[in-house]
Amino acid sequence: MAVENGEWIMHGMEWEDPYRIRSWRELINWIQEIGFLPLIKNEVVGFSAEEHVSNLYWWTGDKEQDPWEWREIIAETKEVAYGKFFHRKSGFVSLQWFPRFANYRRDGYDFDARWEDELSNIRCKKIMDIFETGKEYTGLELKRAAGFGKGGEKNFDGVITDLQMQTYLTIKEFRRKRNKKGEKYGMPVSVYVKPEELWGYEFIAAAYQEDPRESWQHIYNHVKQLYPNAEDGQIRKLLK
Repeated sequence: MAVENGEWIMHGMEWEDPYRIRSWRELINWIQEIGFLPLIKNEVVGFSAEEHVSNLYWWTGDKEQDPWEWREIIAETKEVAYGKFFHRKSGFVSLQWFPRFANYRRDGYDFDARWEDELSNIRCKKIMDIFETGKEYTGLELKRAAGFGKGGEKNFDGVITDLQMQTYLTIKEFRRKRNKKGEKYGMPVSVYVKPEELWGYEFIAAAYQEDPRESWQHIYNHVKQLYPNAEDGQIRKLLK
């Protein structure tokens, strides 16, 4: 994705290209095949969903062809994790690779242990404390319950992104508001959940016995194997 003459330009494959990803199911299959995948084009050429789909249907609302709609469908399947995992931008991580991401990004800490060792700030704790009384929340629900907004804590979006980057939260689905008649309206909003609620604590902590630096090396080496021409700095910027 790039801005040209004040317009957002999406990159992608030609419609007739036999290698173009044609459906959300094909995209899930590819994510599971390569392990993890940013949604939007980045410094590592070819390493994004954007570059492997058509650029014709973004933000059209067409669930059959629009990759922006596909991300909603994919998140709801629970077959892969979706959230802001790549340089604070959205992407997917397969269940095969998520435990290693969790071990590396958390540096071996569950959130409570991170807080006790003074490695997290009060804004993160206020949000994570909300999940002690419930399993899932929209961003607006979290923002209000954790005391962000006018007269309260600042930078809610940044803190939510931090918690996703550290794998303490992921996006379960997208939900639209309902009016008094029960009819859906407005833009869909993210529903956040701890990954342990979706896949279980034992699964998420499966790589905890591995040194976090070793998990990082596995992740880095995997990208380097897939994209040998990528520079070290490009990979580190995307993953760290």
